Amino acid sequence: MPVTVTRTTITTTTSSSTTVGSARALTQPLGLLRLLQLISTCVAFSLVASVGAWTGPMGNWAMFTWCFCFAVTLIILIVELGGLQAHFPLSWRNFPITFACYAALFCLSSSIIYPTTYVQFLPHGRSRDHAIAATTFSCVACLAYATEVAWTRARPGEITGYMATVPGLLKVFETFVACIIFAFISDPTLYNQKPALEWCVAVYAICFILAGVTILLNLGECTNMLPIPFPTFLSGLALLSVLFYATAIVLWPLYQFDQRYQGQPRRSMDASCARTYAYMQPNTVCYWDRRLAVSILTGINLLAYVSDLVYSTRLVFVKV
Repeated sequence: MPVTVTRTTITTTTSSSTTVGSARALTQPLGLLRLLQLISTCVAFSLVASVGAWTGPMGNWAMFTWCFCFAVTLIILIVELGGLQAHFPLSWRNFPITFACYAALFCLSSSIIYPTTYVQFLPHGRSRDHAIAATTFSCVACLAYATEVAWTRARPGEITGYMATVPGLLKVFETFVACIIFAFISDPTLYNQKPALEWCVAVYAICFILAGVTILLNLGECTNMLPIPFPTFLSGLALLSVLFYATAIVLWPLYQFDQRYQGQPRRSMDASCARTYAYMQPNTVCYWDRRLAVSILTGINLLAYVSDLVYSTRLVFVKV
């Protein structure tokens, strides 16, 4: 039984209408916006692929982002043109905006990471010019996806999918931030043999899984499979995540930067930072910078979960 939402009301429905496809879908503002997304991501990965300027983890991430966004946007356009929304395996009320939010965040990350950790180390020439142009088109794609999210999010009095509401969009943001945290703590030496830091890693993993499950339940229209009411699940999840992240925001900086707990309060104390700077190694982030980034991202996600909790308590579920 799918879930749909207004600003303060989540409505449970048992059926959905079938939308007839038409080429006119491409001439509507949203259709034109998706064409812009398609073209900008296609140009971005084509420019980079033509000169092979995507080696290393950061280059691979940027290439994956542009190819993935291009492929899914193409699928969405085909579904819209063919009027296949009712036959799509996922909830069409939730899928497009969920993808658009992820795509905006993905392209934003690529537009920042790719030029700062890869492009600046390329020698002047054709490869560098193509990489810079690709970054520009990545920024265009990011703006296009963000605009779609702004256009299609829930409005007062409008019935739409849960993922179009503020709590739904925050779930996307929370999982994305958690993924970045995982990338920064990919080296176990950052937290091994310190129970407090291992607990922080567990917090990031548990909250990520719970938020991911919420997204999947809505995309698959499986919220009625929960043993407890969906609004209770949402509120409990948000409260639990706030409590967990509140412990992490204290423990992670304390054990990483306080000398009483073998932490390093200054960047100059980390030998890996000195090596990275001296040799100007691309695609490399030293340990101290990783610790700082995780601390900042933990605070950002805590604020997101607090907002999620506040907005979730304002949602009212009704059946139609």
